[in-house]
Amino acid sequence: MAFNWYVINTYSGHENKVRLNLLQRMKTMHQEQNVKEIVVPTEQVVETKNGQKVQTEKRVFPGYVMVNMKMNEDSWALVKNTPGVTGFVGSANKPVPLTPEEVDRILDTGTVEKPKAVAQFSVGETVRVMSGPLADFNGEISEVNEDQNKLTVLVNIFGRETPAQLSYDQVKKV
Repeated sequence: MAFNWYVINTYSGHENKVRLNLLQRMKTMHQEQNVKEIVVPTEQVVETKNGQKVQTEKRVFPGYVMVNMKMNEDSWALVKNTPGVTGFVGSANKPVPLTPEEVDRILDTGTVEKPKAVAQFSVGETVRVMSGPLADFNGEISEVNEDQNKLTVLVNIFGRETPAQLSYDQVKKV
C-alpha cells in the first residue's frame, strides 16, 4: 500500500495544535509506519507595521492540514479521532488523495519565490509620510498597489491635494 497525501479539515486557527496532537497520537498508538509527514502549508509574507517591514509566516489554507499517510482502518481512525479534526476532504467516508501535481503546487516544492508583501493600508486611511521630500506631511490614501508595494497618497500642499506615489515603508498610519 502506497503513501498518499490527504487533506484534513480542522478548526480554523487550530492547525498547528492538530499537527502536534496527531504527532503525539501517532507515537502513542504506534502508527509511525502509516504516517510519514504532517504539514500545515504556510508562506512567508512581508508586512509593513509602523513603517517597519516585518517578515511573518501566514497559513495558505486556514482550517486545513496535509497528511502523507497509508490509508487503512487504523490510520483513518488515528486521524479522524484526533482532537480538532473535523474530517477528511473527500466524499462521505472515502477520503480522496491529492494528485502529485496538487501536492507540488500546494507545498511549492519547485521554485522558491521571494516573500509577498501584504498591505496593511486601505483606501481612505490617513497616513504620515516618514521620508522623502514630503516627510512630516499627512495625507489620505487614494490607491493601494499591492503588486508594486506602493500607495498613492493625496497630500495637501499649499491648499491643494497633490497625489504622491510612496512605498509602504515611507509612510505610517496616523
